[in-house]
Amino acid sequence: MGNAAGVKIKTARQLERHFKGVANHHRIEIVRLLAEEGGLNLDEIARRLGGNFKTIGEHTRKLVQSGLVNKRHNGKSVIHTLSPYGRTFNRFIAAFSKQGAEP
Repeated sequence: MGNAAGVKIKTARQLERHFKGVANHHRIEIVRLLAEEGGLNLDEIARRLGGNFKTIGEHTRKLVQSGLVNKRHNGKSVIHTLSPYGRTFNRFIAAFSKQGAEP
């Protein structure tokens, strides 16, 4: 699906995948952290967020599956960074966070 300018528009199902990817407070914290700090390994993410390694690992895995986080191997370490979609979602989270209080 596209528009007159030739920009491909995501389907509702594709958007759902991304929204489900950040549908958890731990995952939102991971997205924000990666936006601030850039590439981090799982140990560093868990340490900085003060979370359980296995819990943070599972949330990071879901962010990768949703297309919001990229992984790359660096020796024995795996570095996590935001994908272009992850950066877009971080901007959305930041903008949405600045809105007025809930009704």
